[in-house]
Amino acid sequence: MTLQDAPLLTNDAVIFGLLALILGFVFYTSNKKEGFWAKFYKYVPALLLCYMLPAFLNFFGLVEEESSNLYFVASRYLLPAAIVLFTLSVDLKAISNLGPKAIIMFLTGSLGIILGGPIAVLIISWISPETLGGSGPTEVWRGLSTIAGSWIGGGANQTAMLEIYEFDKEEFGKMILVDVLIANLWMAILLLGIGKSKKIDAWLKADNSAIERLKEKVTAFSQSVQRNPSLSDLMIILAIAFGAVGIAHFGADLMTTAFSDIEKSSSLYTFTKQFFWLVTFATIIGVSLSFTKLKRYEGAGASKLGSVCIYILVATIGMSIDLGSVFDNPGLIAIGLIWMMIHAGLLILVAKLIKAPYFFLAVGSQANVGGAASAPVVAAEFHPSLASVGVLLAVFGYVVGTYGAILCTILMEMASAG
Repeated sequence: MTLQDAPLLTNDAVIFGLLALILGFVFYTSNKKEGFWAKFYKYVPALLLCYMLPAFLNFFGLVEEESSNLYFVASRYLLPAAIVLFTLSVDLKAISNLGPKAIIMFLTGSLGIILGGPIAVLIISWISPETLGGSGPTEVWRGLSTIAGSWIGGGANQTAMLEIYEFDKEEFGKMILVDVLIANLWMAILLLGIGKSKKIDAWLKADNSAIERLKEKVTAFSQSVQRNPSLSDLMIILAIAFGAVGIAHFGADLMTTAFSDIEKSSSLYTFTKQFFWLVTFATIIGVSLSFTKLKRYEGAGASKLGSVCIYILVATIGMSIDLGSVFDNPGLIAIGLIWMMIHAGLLILVAKLIKAPYFFLAVGSQANVGGAASAPVVAAEFHPSLASVGVLLAVFGYVVGTYGAILCTILMEMASAG
């Protein structure tokens, strides 16, 4: 729903300029440490504004996503570039060196999302079957797939699911609301728990000595790669990112052709999607490069440039959100709450069983649900030197996010049908 039929702005250069100004405004105000904006962002997540302010451009008839190519460019070029730059820094050996409890808690968080989605859908299908309506591109399980992508990986995985399952972009605003509202509510609970982490660790009977050793290791690694990026560094990072994007597109075209005969009714139909292969190849390339010396470009800001790509993508998605329909289906909030409670309950149960420190529970959860945007924030609340541990686990989430979300979506589709 918009306030006028024909968009006022149709020039993509003008629209992109507006989106850039919006993102700049959000980041400028969200970094204020005092005054009105500091209080405002205590309650309103900056990420939500990056989606919703462009949505107002659509609502007031200034722009129309259908007449713009910005989303296509962002999703096909910037998204795979972001995936490469995020996974470039993944250190599988370092992740394993965090100890089994860190990995177990991260994977428990992922499993909680994979199982929580279909269980929540099943429960709501008994209580309020009309919540799970829709047909074709508006089927609710398709939209929930984007939440699964976000809560196991992050924004890149969310967009991958949006494309793979072809959910109606105008309806996407409802899913963004559930995603951001529930995820930030859970993050607030985790942050409150940090102040009582000693009591929680005592209840969990956890040994915290591994965390202290971790602080020393992470601080040393961060200092060894950190540097001010030169022009040469930035150009090489762009070469890595978009060279990989070109290879990913080439491979995706070949694989899409190879699987083109698969019927829509087949469980393998996802393999016919060019976007699925694009994300797959970008992930494979990024992880492969992480075993080379190129991973040191993380110290020159590779993941920061990846984040720039993601936020531009977020703004272009926001343009297509129909604000008039965001609150049409409040039952979706109930699905999100049940879903997150299952995720949280499973984490607490496993932490108690294996005596994992609260740090691993909180960061393992946020590496899934919050991704690279909030996992380091939660980790840094324990100690500033641990922020990169949150990034490390969040990057691992980017690697597994799309595939975990696909499994979750298959189960949610089955639960919706049942």
